[in-house]
Amino acid sequence: MVFFSESCSIRSLRTPAQQLLQLLFDHRLEKNPLLFHVFSNGGVMLYRYVVELLHTHRQFKYLRVVGTVFDSSPGRRNVLGSLRALAAVLSSTNVLLRSSLLLVFAVLVVILRIMLYPLTRFLHENHYDALLKGPSRWPELYLYSKADKIIKAGDVEHMAEARRQHGVQVKAVDFLDSGHVSHLRAYPFYYTSLCGSFLSDCTGGS
Repeated sequence: MVFFSESCSIRSLRTPAQQLLQLLFDHRLEKNPLLFHVFSNGGVMLYRYVVELLHTHRQFKYLRVVGTVFDSSPGRRNVLGSLRALAAVLSSTNVLLRSSLLLVFAVLVVILRIMLYPLTRFLHENHYDALLKGPSRWPELYLYSKADKIIKAGDVEHMAEARRQHGVQVKAVDFLDSGHVSHLRAYPFYYTSLCGSFLSDCTGGS
């Protein structure tokens, strides 16, 4: 879904996003404060629909979101980074199948998400542009690294500044040398202290 149907402008992740929010009601957690911890662009794509549902769906409009942590995300259209991410996901598959899927994906991204995006964006806005002007106003924490080979640090920094200009309380931390989604592994104490402090601030220390 993340790599193919979403690249083809099919809103395939909207259903899992709705199912995720429905679980809160199934487990009677709908009155608790919610904090999202979003990993990489795959998580961002799902989160994009979560935010939409929180602001448009009658059942979900009253859920109380207190903040969002973005780990190694979000990133813009980056063919090389996307190919590296897909290659990592397919690392255990047959070499021929992996190569074929990578080629098909590269062609899809170049044609649909880059060359034709001025037209296709009217049918399906990409996740990065959707979040840039998203309706959420709860605090956001961005954890990223200039050493990330999949998500460009500049994309994260641009998003953080744009959200700040929309009146969102933003904090961004560059880990400098840790890899993609590896900041916790490289700096466990610092990472957990940042997340713990952010959660405490979002909930008023409760």
